[in-house]
Amino acid sequence: MLAIRLPPEIEKRLEDLAKKTGRTKTFYARAAITEYIEDLEDIYLAEKRLEDIRTGRSKTIPIEEIMSRYDLES
Repeated sequence: MLAIRLPPEIEKRLEDLAKKTGRTKTFYARAAITEYIEDLEDIYLAEKRLEDIRTGRSKTIPIEEIMSRYDLES
C-alpha cells in the first residue's frame, strides 16, 4: 500500500483524465509509476554497462562483427 500527496494541479489533471477516459486515478498513477521505474531501471543498467566498459570489466563488439556473425551484411 502506498499513499502519496500530489500537488493540487497534478491531482486535478489526474482527475480530469480519469473522468474523460472512464478509467480510475489509480490506473493512471500505477501506469505512470511503472513506466517511470522501468525508465530508471534502464538508466541504471546503461550506467552500469558504461562503467563496466570504462573499467575493462566488459568489452564492446564492433557493429561489423555483429552484422557478420548474424549474416546481416547489406
